Amino acid sequence: MGKGLFLTQDYKSWRYYRHFFTQAILSPKFSNEAFYWTNKLFNEMESYWDKLYLKEGVINENRKKMDISPWFNQFTNDMIITLLTGERSYTMAGYFNELSDDEKAERPSALVDETVKFVHAIRKHFMGILMFQFVSPFLRHYFPYFKNKSDDIIQNIEFINQRMDAIIKRRRQEIENTPLDKPLPNDMLTSIITANTPRDINYNKINDKEVMRPMTDPELRGIIFDGIIAGTDTTANTISFIIYYLAHYPDVKKKMLKEIDRNFQDDKTRPITENDIHNLKYCEAIVKEVSRIFSVVNSLPRCLGKPDEIGGYQWPAETMFRINIDAIHHNEEYWEEPDKFNPDRWVVEGFESKKNSFIMFGGGLRICPGRKLAMFELVGLMALLFRKYEIDLVDKEAPLKTESSAITACTELLVEVKLRK
Repeated sequence: MGKGLFLTQDYKSWRYYRHFFTQAILSPKFSNEAFYWTNKLFNEMESYWDKLYLKEGVINENRKKMDISPWFNQFTNDMIITLLTGERSYTMAGYFNELSDDEKAERPSALVDETVKFVHAIRKHFMGILMFQFVSPFLRHYFPYFKNKSDDIIQNIEFINQRMDAIIKRRRQEIENTPLDKPLPNDMLTSIITANTPRDINYNKINDKEVMRPMTDPELRGIIFDGIIAGTDTTANTISFIIYYLAHYPDVKKKMLKEIDRNFQDDKTRPITENDIHNLKYCEAIVKEVSRIFSVVNSLPRCLGKPDEIGGYQWPAETMFRINIDAIHHNEEYWEEPDKFNPDRWVVEGFESKKNSFIMFGGGLRICPGRKLAMFELVGLMALLFRKYEIDLVDKEAPLKTESSAITACTELLVEVKLRK
């Protein structure tokens, strides 16, 4: 598509987009917004669980099994879309309506249907990206099977673009109609639209002409779309894998619960804060170890900017490589007992992984700019879940159900949930 951060290969363009994205996502106001929505949306998800699964703190007899994985997908969709666009997403409400026999979510059905359709389109596009990376234009244009697939993906992205353009147009109008002395929302779209304009506190302070001009609508669309793509399925599947591993390692789970209880002092309702996240070091270690041993993103693409020698061979510019993350994360040269699940390795005093041996968020210049938000969300979700609920797998002997394409996704995770005593 030529816009945004994710697949842009032109360095100057990428640098321009990266400046805007980083400036917005690292601002204190954005962090405050992230914690606000983490708490608010978790409470919303709990309300749906209460109605569907829990009755006086135990599993509803009619619904003994809960597939928790789709809930995390809906949660992260609602979280990221709201944070990035400033418009509420209601995919959790849509999923609740799908499961509930009688009671429906207290949300306008038209809004629910609209956001569900939008999110399905985004996921369809994400899973279709590989078609354009690995299938040649000749096959996509002249072989019916590939042509039908690629045409469908192109029509799908046209729908996404129209939806994004409508959001951007509404936001521009809202900003124009807001007096300069009045505050604006703290979502990323608003921050990027107002960057390098008189509303920007850094206006006229930046000397670099490459990042001085405001973004065009197609550029806004690309950068917001990349943020949605990168911040939904990755986080959702990681938290599913965390629950799976904790169920199989009770000693690790016990340590985690002890840390959570020490931090919250048996208060199971107060909102989680940034200070809490900094205090939950063992929870962070679990996130890192699960991501090391069972990566959601299994490989990273990199493109040569100039001819280079790699592995004893000469490669021309624009050669595409895929870096095998699993191979690096399980390499004995970098990790002691690499196949052993051991979060304690991350809390040993003085421990630091070797350079580029842990690439949960990639590495180098193109390391994920949203990694801080992702860690906040993952550790926060762990604390909110386990300070209040006991979560066990329905069948510990069952293998983890996944499928792999652009990412490794959890397709089902059946659990029983009850209130902790």
